[in-house]
Amino acid sequence: MKHLNTSYLAHKSKGKLIGDDRIITGIFNILKDAGKGDVVVRHWIDEIGVQMASDKGASCLVTQDARGNSVELARKLGLPLILAEKIELVNALAIDWAIENFAPNTLRIVVTGTNGKSTTTHMIHKILLEAGYTAHTNTDSESEFNTLIDPMVAKQIAEFQGELDALVLEVSEVQGWEDRNMADHAFLMTSAIKPHIVVLTNVALDHVGLVNTIEDVSKEISSSLRGFQGKQVILNHDDPLIRKMENLVPNAEVRFYGSGTSVEFRKNGIFYKEKLIIPLNDLPFKSSHFIQNTLAAVSTSIALKINLNIIKRAVESYQPLKRRFTVLNHNPLIIDDFAHNPEGIAATIKSTTELVSGKFHIVCAIRGSRGSSLNKLNAQAVANSIKKIDYNLILTSSEDVVDNANRVKPSEKKIFIEELQKEGIKYSHYNTLTKALQNVLKMAKNDDTILLIGAQGMDPALDVLKQIKFI
Repeated sequence: MKHLNTSYLAHKSKGKLIGDDRIITGIFNILKDAGKGDVVVRHWIDEIGVQMASDKGASCLVTQDARGNSVELARKLGLPLILAEKIELVNALAIDWAIENFAPNTLRIVVTGTNGKSTTTHMIHKILLEAGYTAHTNTDSESEFNTLIDPMVAKQIAEFQGELDALVLEVSEVQGWEDRNMADHAFLMTSAIKPHIVVLTNVALDHVGLVNTIEDVSKEISSSLRGFQGKQVILNHDDPLIRKMENLVPNAEVRFYGSGTSVEFRKNGIFYKEKLIIPLNDLPFKSSHFIQNTLAAVSTSIALKINLNIIKRAVESYQPLKRRFTVLNHNPLIIDDFAHNPEGIAATIKSTTELVSGKFHIVCAIRGSRGSSLNKLNAQAVANSIKKIDYNLILTSSEDVVDNANRVKPSEKKIFIEELQKEGIKYSHYNTLTKALQNVLKMAKNDDTILLIGAQGMDPALDVLKQIKFI
C-alpha cells in the first residue's frame, strides 16, 4: 500500500501542518469510526473532537475550522493537525488514494445531475451485480455519501470486503454548507475518481443559496466533463442543457438516452434500436421520473455491452431506495417520495395524480434552513402542480423530528405560505409531522391517495406512522 505522510497531505490540501511529519498507516476516516493510524477528516473540530481522535490513535487530524482551543490541545497531545484551506481538496485526495490502493483496476462510473442521481446509480449497480460484477456504490437513501465534506467514499472503498470489479459513484452536482459553495465540487470529485463513464441526468435548481441560476447549476454539472479522459459519456437527450454538453467531450463516445434516441420510452415500454426490450408491464414503477432514470441506467449498461436479457431481469426485479416513490400502504394508498426541489415536486405530484382514484391528499414538509429562495420555488411548484386538480394540502414544519440544522425558520414558513396564497391555494399547517399525519389519516378514506413529499422534515414519516400504530 502506498503510504502518505502528514507533510505531503498538508501540501496537497494547501494547508498548514501543526506538529510532526508522520507516516500515515491507516485510512481516511470519519471521527466516530476512526481506528489506529487513520486520518480523521472533519470540516470543523473542537476540543472534544481532538481528544477523541487522539484517544483513537489517529495518525493526524485534518480540518478547515479548528474551534476553541483545539489547536493548543492537539499540540499538547502530540497529534498532528492540518489546517486545510479547503476541506474538499483533502477529500478529493482521499478518494484518489483509496482507489489507487484498494481499487486500481476497477471499472468506474460517475453519475451526476440535479435529479435522479441516486436511483440511476442504484439501478446501474443492481444491473452490474446481476451481470456478475463485484461492485460497490456510495448511494444511500438520504444521499449523504456523495459529498466532499466527509471522506465517506474513500472510507467505503478502503473498507470494502473482497476484490472490486466496478465502482458506481453518485457525485453531488453542488455541495457546501450555509452560504459556502464548494466551487467545482463535481469536477474535483470526478477528477479524483477518474471514471471510464460519466452519466448526466438533468439540470434544475435545487441548492439555492449555493448556486442561484440554472446557468450556475449547468456550469457545475458540466465541470464533471472537464478534462475527461474516459471512454463514454451518457447524456439525457430530453434535457437541452445536458444535450449541449456533448460538445465538451469531442474525444469521447457520446450516447444519448430519451426521446428520439436509440434508448427511449414509448407507450409499450423501453425500446432499444426500435426493439421492445422491457415491456411497460414489467417495469416495477411507471412514473415519468422513474422511467427517465431507468433509461439512463439501461443506456449505460448497453454501453458496457451487458446482455439485454440480464438488463431486463435486473430492471424487472429492481427495488428502489427508500423514499423514492415508495408505497407505504394500500388502503388508503400512501406514497412517500424524497421530492425536495421544484422539478422533483412537480414530477412526483404529476406521477401520483395518475394513480388517484378517490381524494388526493398531499402532506408537504417545508425545507428547513435552506433559505427563502428555495422554499419560494418549492411552493410555486406545489401550487402550479395542484391548482387544476381536486386536492387537500397539508403543510408541516416537522418540529418534532428535525434537528437544529434542518429547523424551519419563520421566514421560510412565511414565504412558502405567501406563495400558496398568491395562487389561491388552500392549505392547513401543523408544526409537527405527527399532527400532520394524524390529521390526514383521520380525513382519508380507503380509496384515497396520500402523497408524502419533502426532504429531512419528511424522512421520519414511516417511523411516525409506526409510532401512531397506523402501519
